[in-house]
This record gives sequence, C-alpha cells and structure tokens, in this order.
Amino acid sequence: MSIWWSLHLRREAASVPLARRLLLGTMETAGVDPDISFDLSLALTEACANAVEHGGDGGRGTPSEAYRVTAYLDGEKCRIEVADSGPGFTAAVPVRQARPDDEHGRGLCLIRELADHVHIGDKPGRGGTVVSFDKLLKWRDDAPLMAV
Repeated sequence: MSIWWSLHLRREAASVPLARRLLLGTMETAGVDPDISFDLSLALTEACANAVEHGGDGGRGTPSEAYRVTAYLDGEKCRIEVADSGPGFTAAVPVRQARPDDEHGRGLCLIRELADHVHIGDKPGRGGTVVSFDKLLKWRDDAPLMAV
C-alpha cells in the first residue's frame, strides 16, 4: 500500500500545525505505531518551522510566500520532504551541535535524532532548501493498511 500527498503552504506559523495534523491523521488511519507517528510529526514540525522562518527571499528580491511539504508512506518506510525558496542551505550557518539551553537552532539536530536518514541540500534550479528524511515504519496490530 502506498499513500502520498503534497501541500503547498503559506510561510505562516499557522501552516505548521496543519501539516503536522495531516501527517498524524494519515498515519493513524493507515495504522502506523503511535511512537513512530509522533517522531515523524515532530521532525515535520521542525522542518516546517525552518521553512517558515528561513525560506524567504532566495536572492530574487521578492520574498517567497510559500513552501511545499510532501509525504510518502510506501511499504515499510515513510519519507517526508519540505522544500522552500529561501537562500539555500549553503548560504546558511552550518549545522552545529545544539546545547540543551539553546532556544533556537535545534531543529535540524532534532530531525537527525528522530529520523533514520536525513538529507539537507539546495533545491535544484530555482534555489531554496530541501529537507528530506525517512523512517522505517512499525504498524499497530490492527493496522488496516499495513504493508504486506
């Protein structure tokens, strides 16, 4: 069983819980283990928050007002991509180890802890950043859409 969806969201704080709720609802309906669903939804929240905060101008003189979230549940794995039109990751501050008392800058570290594989890079062509991550799925015993 494969499920995928893609959202084109405004770069506003209110868009972040919308993406998270859609992911949680999809995984609950499919029968994904709640612990896996929580980890992926938290990682998605961090990636969306980064797109909202940093996914702006992209060097073209006009701020981008949108970003894209795509989720794939395919067999035993869930893959999530968050793409913005900001300046790109290479123009950003390098990822560092976050300290427990940091109030900002922990999102990418959290995503790396919560997902099995993470890729962060520049979006080809028009600029921007793509944060993609995946995790192996575990299923509830009563999962209606469990991978065979």
